[in-house]
Amino acid sequence: MAYSSSRFSSLDVFRGIAIAGMLLVNQAGLVKESYPQLKHADWHGWTLADLVFPFFLFVLGAAMAFSLARHTASLTQPKRAVYLRVLRRSLVLFGLGLLLNGFWSYNFSTLRVMGVLQRISLTYFVAALVILKLPRKSQWGVTGLLLVGYWLALSFIPVPGFGAGDLTRTGNFGAYIDRLIIGTSHLYAGDQFNFMGDPEGLFSTLPAIATVLLGYFAGDWLRKRGSGLKIKTSRQSFTLTVYGLISLGLGLFWSLWFPINKKLWTSSYVLFTVGISLILLAACYELIEVRRLRLWSKPFEVLGLNSIAIFVASVLVIKILVLTQWGAGENAINAFNWVFQNWFLSWTSPDLGAFLFAVLTLCFWWLVAYGLYRQQWFFKI
Repeated sequence: MAYSSSRFSSLDVFRGIAIAGMLLVNQAGLVKESYPQLKHADWHGWTLADLVFPFFLFVLGAAMAFSLARHTASLTQPKRAVYLRVLRRSLVLFGLGLLLNGFWSYNFSTLRVMGVLQRISLTYFVAALVILKLPRKSQWGVTGLLLVGYWLALSFIPVPGFGAGDLTRTGNFGAYIDRLIIGTSHLYAGDQFNFMGDPEGLFSTLPAIATVLLGYFAGDWLRKRGSGLKIKTSRQSFTLTVYGLISLGLGLFWSLWFPINKKLWTSSYVLFTVGISLILLAACYELIEVRRLRLWSKPFEVLGLNSIAIFVASVLVIKILVLTQWGAGENAINAFNWVFQNWFLSWTSPDLGAFLFAVLTLCFWWLVAYGLYRQQWFFKI
């Protein structure tokens, strides 16, 4: 498929930065001794690794401001075909997520239901319905309700055996709801592949929808104020930065009562990461759209144009390396550990080796993305 888009290049660059971060974190996370910033925070708190997934959801929402623009500009309701296209894309993403989770044995009795692509699927689907069906004030209302309602639920609804306001791994209200709806085995089977972080729960997908909607508001603001300008100005970049600082500050303030936690996807985490996303988007916009400094951004744009395809392929390769066993009994070793021990640990430390392995993996997938880019092959769902 040839690439054609009226949206800003800075959005594709931002997405490329997010997917590059995801590739680094996924690969480095296979080694327990990797640098702390390449591993997710154990529970409360955050690391650089905890920023990459919300970055992706934020830019997903920002891109929706352009892809759905002609349907939201009209006073009439979008046609049935639009909703079917949204549903189809969501089902494909969810199906790809199940494909990755089950690979390669596909034991449906313990297949993990939720995951990264499943969360992308659900947040995209719900956010698209909100955007297509509701006016702007109602969209903001839904966003606020998701954030405040999630905080109230986790803070004040008692969980049998734990009480109210318990934010431990098993005692929080979100984990309780997930156990009721999905069941423990279907949530946590596949935890041996912990490079993707702890499983993305179903209930904590609610505030993640707010991440997508806030990205949409930013993208729509940028589309309306920048798309028609022949010369884009730093004023838009400055405004995005101010909004980002406000959101970041609100997230830090809220964290005094509701800690920043990626695995719970707390409301404070949403505002905190959206704030950083806005600041990073402002930097991309300023450098690429305003100052026309594009040379540095091209590698990220190449990744961003085939982000889902590269992510799916990279996870499949990681799973193949982890599942491929060499030898038998006590001498058995998987392909990843063999490569890591013989090619990296033989001459460097585990943390530096994990980082270098992750960087080389990123370079490999960039070459794949570049090959697709040269052929003008862009896989869109």
